Amino acid sequence: QVQLVESGGGLVQAGGSLRLSCAASGRTYAMGWFRQAPGKEREFVAAISWSAITNYADSVKGRFTISRDNAKNTVYLQMSSLKPEDTAVYYCAAGRATYSSPPARSMAYDYWGQGTQVTVSS
Repeated sequence: QVQLVESGGGLVQAGGSLRLSCAASGRTYAMGWFRQAPGKEREFVAAISWSAITNYADSVKGRFTISRDNAKNTVYLQMSSLKPEDTAVYYCAAGRATYSSPPARSMAYDYWGQGTQVTVSS
């Protein structure tokens, strides 16, 4: 069983930046970030394969950057130009399977972190 530990959430003003980190206790392949706002379903944000192929939701393209350090089993999400609608609990996810393109569907991931709150004030 792989454990995922997220960090880096917090409160930021609109237009600001935050960097989320997620450390895995073991090796995983696809890693991703999802988010869930109050009253809404969990949605895909970004994902990255072992070989650093990336996939982004349209709503964050050009503002968020996902990266990973395979030696540290860690994935990062650099968030810039934040908007109030980015406010949500952000979850890290990791999977055992390999894909040609990191998947956006949550069912493709086997492990989940407990989430970190990101709040963007207007």
